Amino acid sequence: MTTHRTAGEEGPRPLLNRRLAEFGTTIFAEMSALALRTGSINLGQGFPDTDGPEEITEAAVRALRDGRGNQYPPGPGVPELRIAIAEHQRRFHGLAYDPDTEVLVTAGATEAIAAALLALVEPGDEVIALEPYYDSYAASIAMAGGVRVPVTLRPHELAFRLDLDELRAAVTDRTRLLLINTPHNPTGTVLTRAELAAIAELAVERDLLVVTDEVYEHLAFDGEHVPLASFPGMRGRTVTISSAGKTFSFTGWKVGWVTASPELISTVRSAKQFLTYVSAGPFQYAVAEALRLPDAYFDGLRDDLRAKRDLLSDGLSAAGFAVHRPAGTYFVTTDIRPLGEEDGFAFCRALPERCGVVAIPNAVFYDHRDEGAPFVRFAFCKRVDVLDEAVARLKSLAP
Repeated sequence: MTTHRTAGEEGPRPLLNRRLAEFGTTIFAEMSALALRTGSINLGQGFPDTDGPEEITEAAVRALRDGRGNQYPPGPGVPELRIAIAEHQRRFHGLAYDPDTEVLVTAGATEAIAAALLALVEPGDEVIALEPYYDSYAASIAMAGGVRVPVTLRPHELAFRLDLDELRAAVTDRTRLLLINTPHNPTGTVLTRAELAAIAELAVERDLLVVTDEVYEHLAFDGEHVPLASFPGMRGRTVTISSAGKTFSFTGWKVGWVTASPELISTVRSAKQFLTYVSAGPFQYAVAEALRLPDAYFDGLRDDLRAKRDLLSDGLSAAGFAVHRPAGTYFVTTDIRPLGEEDGFAFCRALPERCGVVAIPNAVFYDHRDEGAPFVRFAFCKRVDVLDEAVARLKSLAP
């Protein structure tokens, strides 16, 4: 295969679009392959090792057998799911959305993020994102031609905190959008009402759009999750994103959604329709039923994962890590410096051979790699017996 040379350039033009040149194979693929090769317990990638509720699995089977969703579903999503999403937003957050004009179903939250940024960001626009950030944020901003402006969450008293003055100082005349994630992956931070109110005031004052990733909305263990769209002046400028994967443990179904004003939904849909067009037809009907599960399900999920958080956090502390116990999500960030280590990449690549456990170096989620160098993330969305065995293996690291 030949490549073409651009005028004024030496050598062949690379095949890969320059906007994506900095993004190679993800660390998740590398570490998961390492887990398989070494037979290690994979606490790196964030997926549960058990499926969600059996009745929701059966709902998907019924939809398949009844021929619901086996052909292209409607572009915005099947009406049953859009209605259920609107009901969910009202039930849990007191937010009213029209299922016909203010709800859009996507191929997971990752597509929703990509579609929102591709639709709303033009080349040269600045996008402020909380660092460390989910890796698809950087790639989506790059594909849109935007300029990534990280605002770093920094450790304070074994938690990660947002510096609101730093956030305000990051806004320029070129800022188009704030990309907010709470509960926050990978740090486990849950932004407080006061922090969210300050973000809302800044967005209104500077006339900024906001995209909020709220996929861990039901996994706030300490404090409460409050949607940014609920604050004054935010309803018409906020694109709220969530999904079924984290809440119902069906990550492979890839059913996500966007709620926003009709104007914003129409804008995001303009990009989304040329990405997947539609997806997950039968699963959409099943997720509609899942969103209507009783409160006991959501409470039980949160309580179960809180207990697993504590199990793994206590085990990591006993192994010698400094543990930043998360207020939300299903990840715990640790500091490896008490173990005499400083390089998270080297530590994670050696960990499977040392004790048969896989983790993720947080530095991959940073533009400022030095800020994230000593931090390592572990996932606790696993069976208790798996976590017990991981803790037993990690004890060998204790000084």
